[in-house]
Amino acid sequence: MSRRPRLAKPTLDKDLEKFTSVEEAARQTSRGLAAPGAALLFIILVAILAGAYVTGEPGAVLVIAASGLAAYMAMNIGANDVTNNIGAAVGARAMTMAFGLGLAAVFEVGGAVIAGRGVATTIATGILPPEAISSPEVMIWAMMAALLSAAVLINVATWFGTPISTTHTIVGGVMGAGIAAAGFSAVSWGTVAGITASWVFSPILSAVIAALFLFVIKETIIYQHDKISAAKRWVPALIGIMVGAFAGFLSLIGLGQLVHVPVSVATLITLVVGLVAWRLLIPVIARQAEGLENRNQSLRKLFRIPLVCSAALLSFAHGANDVSNAVGPLAAIVSAAQSGVADDVHVPYWELVIGGVGISLGLILYGPKLVKLVGAEITKLNPMRAYCVSLSTALTVIVASWVGLPVSSTHIAVGAVFGVGFFREWYTRHSRRRYEYMRVRAGKEPDVSEPKPRTDEEMRHRRLVRRSHFLSIIAAWMITLPASAALAALIATVMFALFL
Repeated sequence: MSRRPRLAKPTLDKDLEKFTSVEEAARQTSRGLAAPGAALLFIILVAILAGAYVTGEPGAVLVIAASGLAAYMAMNIGANDVTNNIGAAVGARAMTMAFGLGLAAVFEVGGAVIAGRGVATTIATGILPPEAISSPEVMIWAMMAALLSAAVLINVATWFGTPISTTHTIVGGVMGAGIAAAGFSAVSWGTVAGITASWVFSPILSAVIAALFLFVIKETIIYQHDKISAAKRWVPALIGIMVGAFAGFLSLIGLGQLVHVPVSVATLITLVVGLVAWRLLIPVIARQAEGLENRNQSLRKLFRIPLVCSAALLSFAHGANDVSNAVGPLAAIVSAAQSGVADDVHVPYWELVIGGVGISLGLILYGPKLVKLVGAEITKLNPMRAYCVSLSTALTVIVASWVGLPVSSTHIAVGAVFGVGFFREWYTRHSRRRYEYMRVRAGKEPDVSEPKPRTDEEMRHRRLVRRSHFLSIIAAWMITLPASAALAALIATVMFALFL
């Protein structure tokens, strides 16, 4: 009986395995290079777009270079900052990562183009007054240094997975470059003091608003015996509040750039649009509620619409406020290059488009990592809590954009997340309604006495906010502005020595 020939070729098999390993390594490498390649292509396209607008104008080469830097800065803002817009919704599993990224991208561009001009002017002229700078060339290189230092710092923070304030970085960058250009007297310290005060006040305000909305939801929906009926009654009203606020913001900031809209008219628009949205959504939410069981899990479905709407609203508000971090210095550079140092800086639409598209592209390419941190790792979020976070953040940013104040959306969003988490800890310990609800659910007789206080040991095990993230994020906030100012001063000093 003859032996069957061996078909295996050990040497050939080893060589084929090596080729397979090389192919897989090449595939992984090319995948890793896709995002930087797309970012570089965007910067090149922005330079071409800027060249089309400024060719033949004074300082065209500097404007083109500044536009590339602004595009780089905008993408870093998107990678680090826009995660706050959809982090809560993605963390609550009310939308997928892909849907959230697309939603934020569209509304970021809309907010930047429609309502981004006011805060951009504050960054361009409010911190470093043009009259404090000796020449247009000094202003140009100072703003170049501010853009470069802020963008590099945000890039490093995103690389390490730390959500820092992009507003802190650009304000610190403009301050540091201004000090290097003309000393400490060049900086408008009154404006800086107002901005800094808003950084302290805005996250606290956002936390309080988020906690108040969560309190209302818990009292009127979650701890009611018939949750679905309560949700059918209250969810349309909550959406009406959100839509009305958005309409008022658009009328003041968006339409206000075309025609003058008095505050009284904007208030009337807010009320009318909010009421109409409330009435229209009553049958929609009623249809969604059909057949749902009377439990908390069923509420997730009913809060999906308000959560998606609040994420869209927040993205629009963020685009209106934070596009200034990239476009403000660019506007100052274009103004100085074309007409000298001027008190009134105009922000054209092509600059706003660069900022808005850059922010959206940065989010899509590099944002998912920080989305997971904000949405899931600070405190556990469900759709109801995530709605409170998104709505309070949007309302706070809207107010800031209305008055032209560059606030930190990172501070505001993370402040809202912490506000929700700390409120839950307090509510778990002190709420009589929750205590009675849990007793009835367990089949016990109602107890009119106060809820029994938990021991310190019990509460330590029920902490709902991760203190380590709280402390690390606060520390990052504290060092961002001085670090950005120091880096900008160093880069500006080098630029002045090389080019002036």
